[in-house]
Amino acid sequence: MPQPPLFSIIDKAVFDYHMIEPGDRILVGASGGKDSTALIEYFANRARRKNCDFSFTALHIETDFEACTMSPRLREQLAEWNVEVQNYFVDVQNRIKEGHKMSCYWCSLQRRNELVHYALKNGYTKIALGHHLDDILETLLMNMLEKGELFTMPPRINYKKYPIAIIRPLCYADVETIKAHAKEAGYISTTCTCMYQDNSGRKDARAKLQALTEGDRRAKERLFNSLRNINTEYLP
Repeated sequence: MPQPPLFSIIDKAVFDYHMIEPGDRILVGASGGKDSTALIEYFANRARRKNCDFSFTALHIETDFEACTMSPRLREQLAEWNVEVQNYFVDVQNRIKEGHKMSCYWCSLQRRNELVHYALKNGYTKIALGHHLDDILETLLMNMLEKGELFTMPPRINYKKYPIAIIRPLCYADVETIKAHAKEAGYISTTCTCMYQDNSGRKDARAKLQALTEGDRRAKERLFNSLRNINTEYLP
């Protein structure tokens, strides 16, 4: 039986960027949303292939916001794939520095830091995050238009200070492909709805990306490929 189209897209990204290597121990960030759920399903599927030489663990960073908690039903669904989700609690609000306000960025940063600390403490070689093609292009636009800098979230980046790498296996998959897969697979995902959400910058970038590409996956792919085909002779 052929595998889902999404998994073939992920396979290509994994191959192109050497995301899974022999002996890897991979920590997967499990937010509870469709993106990380699709990523976990992929790893569970790949782990059943012949000559599998890696292991993975799904870790959910629990915060003090009930609206961002993974549902028991989703945990049951992951258990059907033989995936037991580990839980780690972070008191995000008590970490806010004086003079600063609670925000999505702060919460995300704290959860990312805890993933890194957990990976280092427990001997993982890589951390897999559920950022997809649209996320990467939206971040590119935000950095160009707001910071005047040309950079985004790379598919793979090796930390200079730590012996681990961040990988984004969904880097070739656009959001519509993931949505279609989630619907077909019947995902029960969780979306954070806490009162501190302020994603206006991300929403604006999403609207700009839609205007640029008209939602066409091939146009998004060309934008992504332009980052790998830079002609410095014709740049300032």
